[in-house]
Order: sequence, then structure tokens, then C-alpha cells
Amino acid sequence: MKRILLFVLTNIAVMVVVGIVTSLFGLGRYTGTNTGQLMIFSLIVGFSGSIISLLLSKTMAKMSMGVHIIDQPRNQDEAWIVDTVRKFADKAGIGMPDVGIYEGEPNAFATGAFKNSALVAVSTGLLRGMTREEVEAVIGHEVAHVANGDMVTMALIQGVMNTFVVFASRVIGSLVDGFLRRGSDSSGPGIGYYVTTIVLDILFGFLAGIVVAWFSRQREFRADRGAAQFMGQPRSMINALARLGGLHADGADMPKNLAAMGIAGSIGKLFATHPPMEERIAALKAYQG
Repeated sequence: MKRILLFVLTNIAVMVVVGIVTSLFGLGRYTGTNTGQLMIFSLIVGFSGSIISLLLSKTMAKMSMGVHIIDQPRNQDEAWIVDTVRKFADKAGIGMPDVGIYEGEPNAFATGAFKNSALVAVSTGLLRGMTREEVEAVIGHEVAHVANGDMVTMALIQGVMNTFVVFASRVIGSLVDGFLRRGSDSSGPGIGYYVTTIVLDILFGFLAGIVVAWFSRQREFRADRGAAQFMGQPRSMINALARLGGLHADGADMPKNLAAMGIAGSIGKLFATHPPMEERIAALKAYQG
């Protein structure tokens, strides 16, 4: 809750500064828009989708991935997974997450709006393709995501980026429209506004995606270190990452919003949610000292 409040207050503060600057320069006169109303509109549009997605994340994950929640373990493997999650949750000082298994390629993910009611799920491919020690390290990685509040952080960063995309594209669209229609008596936005806004929504959306992906990659390094701390050594996490690299796990079978929270994801691109395995392994070796 503190993290949510901090991000919201930060975003509001930045938007207030933007509002003051636009007022000082009289931008509203040139654009023909009420910048205060536009800022409020941008905040609502920017955050509503991210917050709703976050609140529904557990439900959507269960439905889209066919996650079987382990209420009562049916075998020793399920009992071990639950016990492992509980052990790491206790170490992290968070509430016991829901624990699940789903059919799929080697991967795992954590999701949920709140630290004390999250979901940690592992795939059958992960259980078949890795040793128990490696699976334990992967589970530690996911619990670290929960303990770090990464799901909330990513949703709020996306909301902040969305807010600025909406605001900037409409301000520039109004400026372009005003320039194209100078001397005209017609009222209301013209074709220049709509075309510019649509183009800039797409362009700024791509740029915002690069920023969000960068934050996501930094979060993966922190979760890797968290797993090493839970395990008492980084070797197991290093082995797990090396194994995942050899299995070519890229999260392609997961929805986009869940792939960002998985142990493995796309690599080598500006929009990659996960750093290359080689970089993650090198960071853990450096952490090893």
C-alpha cells in the first residue's frame, strides 16, 4: 500500500509541475485546451487500465494458463512445492501465496495485487526439466518478486507512462491542429488533431514500452539476488538460469502480462522484459563475490 501511495503521489506531483509549466508559458492559449482538465483525463485513462489489470491479475492468470491451485497436495511433489513456497514466504515476511501448477513449457510466474495474497505458479515443463534444487531456486525467484512488490511496481510504472503518453500526444495534437487551422473560424478539434494524436499515441507508446521494459529487466536482477539470498548461495540460481537457457524457455506460451512476471522471457531487444541469461548469470557470479 505504501508503494502504491508513493507512486501515485509522485505521478500527481509531476503532473502538477507540468501543469504549472504549461500555465506559465500559456500553452493552453495556443492549444485551445484546458490543461488542468486534460491532466485529470490523462491520469484517469493512464491508470485505470493498469490498476484494473493488476486487480484482476490472479483471476486472469488462473483462467488463461489453466492453473491448478494446490489446496490439498495430491502427491509428494505438490506437497514439496507448497512447503518450499511457504518456507520462502516466511523468510520474506509475507503472507502465504496461493500455489499452483499449470501445463506448459519450462517457466514459472508470480502475480497478484497484494504481497500477502499473491499467486506463485510453476509449469509442468519446469518440474520435468530441472532438478529439485533448481526448481527451488526458481520458486525463490518468484517469491522475491512478490516480496519486492514487483507486480504493483510494474503496473504503476505502466500507468505513469500511459498518463504522459495521453497528455503529451493531445497537447501536441492541439498545437498541430491550431497551426493548420490558423485564421479559421471553425471550432472544435480538426483532422490535424485526430491524426497527430493517433500517430503520437503509437510513437510515444513504443517509447514508453522501452522504459517499462528497462524497469522490468532491472527487477529480474533483483529477484535473482533474492533467490540467492533465500537459498543461502547463488549457485542454485545460476544453475537454474543456465538450464533455462539450454531449454530455450522464452515465455512465448504465456500471455504478455504474465510473461513479464515469469522466470524466463524474451531477450536481446529494447522491449525485452528479461535480460539475456548470460547477463543474469554474470550478475549472480559478481554477487557471489
